[in-house]
Amino acid sequence: MLDILYLDDYLAIVNKPTGWLVHRTPLDKGETRFVLQTLRDQIGQHVWPVHRLDKGTSGVLVFALRTEVARMLGQAFESGDGLQKTYRAVVRGWPADEGLIDHPLKRMPDDMRTERLEVQPAQSRFATLRHFELPLPQQGFASTRCAEVALEPLTGRRHQLRRHMKHIAHPIIGDATHGKGPLNRAVADLIGLQRLWLHAQSLELPHPVSGQQLRLAAPLPSEWRVWDAFAMRASG
Repeated sequence: MLDILYLDDYLAIVNKPTGWLVHRTPLDKGETRFVLQTLRDQIGQHVWPVHRLDKGTSGVLVFALRTEVARMLGQAFESGDGLQKTYRAVVRGWPADEGLIDHPLKRMPDDMRTERLEVQPAQSRFATLRHFELPLPQQGFASTRCAEVALEPLTGRRHQLRRHMKHIAHPIIGDATHGKGPLNRAVADLIGLQRLWLHAQSLELPHPVSGQQLRLAAPLPSEWRVWDAFAMRASG
């Protein structure tokens, strides 16, 4: 059963568990857990994904119950217009207290929609919330620094937050594609848990039919508490 955060005649918004695919894909044939099919069976009607969360990402995920709503909201999620999305992540190193990443992103090879530009503008904001120090020797240092950050994507590009954090040399812990493999494995061994440490925490958007402002929030998963043992101090 999925945790449904909001449901009406037009929208179904859920708290996606980490490790679940949004829908079936030939790229991951061995997977058996799909949010789309589970939600469809749970509410007894067809649903259309409005945007994507990666398999390892947890948190707020929006589906439409009508095709025209899916089309309208899909465009809004790509442009970022009228939306406010907040994520939490754990990243390598100690980033600045806050900043804006303004870095265009090239279309990924598996994104085959021909109407899209090859390179698209992309902006993300970040703010450092907590600092961690892990007892893991790395590159001549006796310990490994990590940080918990709040992330706000201002546009909706594929893997935007993961690619932007890599761009500023603070990749998200557990990111097998854009992160550091040896560090990911060392952290997973230390804390006894392997996941992509990225969570879609909140979303604000106007309802596509009524215009009412919706505010949805998905609490941090319980495993996030594992980081409390390594916290040093609040930023600032």
